[in-house]
Amino acid sequence: MNIQIFGTKKSADTRKAERFFKERGIKFQSIDLKQKGFSKKELTSILQAVGGMDQLLDENTKDQDTYVLIKYLTDQDKFEKVQEHPLVVKQPVVRNGQQATVGYQPDVWKIWE
Repeated sequence: MNIQIFGTKKSADTRKAERFFKERGIKFQSIDLKQKGFSKKELTSILQAVGGMDQLLDENTKDQDTYVLIKYLTDQDKFEKVQEHPLVVKQPVVRNGQQATVGYQPDVWKIWE
């Protein structure tokens, strides 16, 4: 398994996801979305796994202005804006190769083990 956890330190669900994998002795790479966003390849893979941009966007984000802007853009423009403003996604985004989840999803992660 090659687990990547995208989130922020302030996100309780991101911390819970990290704890989930630590407790099972599964190594993971933690990516802080405040410091480093998604690469094009990562974001493309995540979008394919979760079923598109609408599944990824967080309607309760603190950055409501950017969220509303992104909501009404074309798909390509949405992609670029999410790369510029990664904090508008639901956290954590957990990626395992071609598989990915959005939010705290321990039932899915257990299947990956």
